[in-house]
Amino acid sequence: MAGKVIINNNKIFFMTNEAIAKFVESTSKAKEHVKISFKKRGTVVGHFVQSKDYNDLKSKNFWRIVVEPHIDAWKKSNDINLAKIFNGMEITKLTAV
Repeated sequence: MAGKVIINNNKIFFMTNEAIAKFVESTSKAKEHVKISFKKRGTVVGHFVQSKDYNDLKSKNFWRIVVEPHIDAWKKSNDINLAKIFNGMEITKLTAV
């Protein structure tokens, strides 16, 4: 479920780590590309990576994501260096594409 914070009378929505984890760990959505919307940056399409440090990152609301230009290379090599770590507090919406 999404949480919300009020700043200067403007509503800024963000997703909790539980909401993101539920989306990522659902069997049908986890294998798809995801459109990820952020508060302060442009929308990206990516793939959430469940690596060895997944649970540790999840507990801190950080997420390892391979963005669209690198997805094909990541599928072939599983090179973790192709992923970036994003702060879940900046994520506002997730959509399977």
